[in-house]
Amino acid sequence: MAEVTTRVKTGKLAKSITSPKKFIVGQGILPNISDYISQFGDNAYFICDEFIVDRASEEAGASFHAAGKKATFEKFNYECSQTEIDRNRELAREAGANVIVGIGGGKTLDTAKATAYFEKLPVIIYPTIASTDAPCTALAVIYTEEGQFDHYLFLPGNPDMVIADTDILAAAPSRFFAAGIGDGMTTYFEARACFRANGLNLVNLKPSLVGVGLSKLCYDTIRRNAIPAMRAVEKKLSTTAVEATIEATIYLSGVGAESGGLAAAHAIHNGMTAVPALHRVQHGEKVTFALLAQLVLENAPQEEIEEVIHIIKAVGLPMTLEDLGVKEFVEEEWRNVAELSCAENDTMGNMPFEVTPDDVFNAIVTANAIAQSYHD
Repeated sequence: MAEVTTRVKTGKLAKSITSPKKFIVGQGILPNISDYISQFGDNAYFICDEFIVDRASEEAGASFHAAGKKATFEKFNYECSQTEIDRNRELAREAGANVIVGIGGGKTLDTAKATAYFEKLPVIIYPTIASTDAPCTALAVIYTEEGQFDHYLFLPGNPDMVIADTDILAAAPSRFFAAGIGDGMTTYFEARACFRANGLNLVNLKPSLVGVGLSKLCYDTIRRNAIPAMRAVEKKLSTTAVEATIEATIYLSGVGAESGGLAAAHAIHNGMTAVPALHRVQHGEKVTFALLAQLVLENAPQEEIEEVIHIIKAVGLPMTLEDLGVKEFVEEEWRNVAELSCAENDTMGNMPFEVTPDDVFNAIVTANAIAQSYHD
C-alpha cells in the first residue's frame, strides 16, 4: 500500500489542501470527450461500467477517431480488487495507452486511479453516478474479490481531470443520487471530528481550515438543495438544484474529505463490509447509517440528529439496518463489525476521544433504535 506523508523540517505534520487539477461540470460531454482528454494523451484506455461501455465505445470512440487518436474500451469486472487492477494494467500496456479514463461508479473509478498510478499515467475520471466522493480523491479503496474492505491505497496525486456531465448523472437511477447525498452529508461531521482530534486527513497530514470549511459548505449545500434535486432526478431532469448537489457530493465532498479527514462514519462503514447481507448495498447508504452511529458516539445535539434524519427520509435513503437488508440482527456479527471499525489502520482514531469496540456496538444498536423511532 502506497502511503504519502509530508513532514516539515521541525518534524511536525503540515496541514494540507488537495484537489483534482481540473474539475469540469457541463452537459453532453461524452460525444466530445477527446477534446478534453487530448491534452493528456492520444491513446486512451477506458475502464467502463457494464451499462455504459457500449455507449462510451460508440460516442467517445467516434470522438477519438474523428480526432485521429486511439481509444480502447474495457468492461469493469464489478470489484476494485488487486486482481482487477492487475488485469487492467496488463490490458492498458497491451494497448499502448498513455492516459487512463474511468467511466462509471466509485469502484470503477478507483480501479482506473489505481491502474494509472501503477502504470505511471495520467487519469481522467468521468463519474456516471453521483453516489460517492471517490472521483476527486487521491485515494482508492481496495476490496477483496469477495467484496470485503481490504485497504486504502493512498495515491501521490489527485486525478488530472474530473468531468461531471450533469445529463449523465441526472439520468442515473435516483438511488445512486441519494447515496451520494448520504456520503456527502458525512463529510462535514467527520472533518469536524478529525479537526477537533488534530487527526490525520486522507493524505496523512493534518486537516486544514479550508478542508473543514469546504466540508461545511458541502453540508450546507446539501441542506439547501438535496430535496428539490431529488425530485428533479426522479424525473431524469437536471436543474440548478441538481447541479449544486452534484458539485457538493462530488467536488466539495471529495476535497473536503481528503483535506479535512474521515472519522467514525467511514470506519464503521468499513466494518459493515464484512456483513454478507450488505454486499450489494451502496457505499453512501451504508455510510449514512454509520453517520447516525457516529452522532450517537458524539452524543450530538438532538436537533442535529433530527436534521440529518429529515434529509435521509426526504431523499429516500435507508435509515435502519432492516432498510439496508439485514433481516436478522446477529450480535456476534455486529460485534465483529465493531471490532473491525476500530482497526488500527482505519479512521476511528480521528475521533476526538477514545472509542472502543463496545462503544461502537452500543452506538450501532442505539442508532438503529433511534432510526426506527422516526420510521413512518
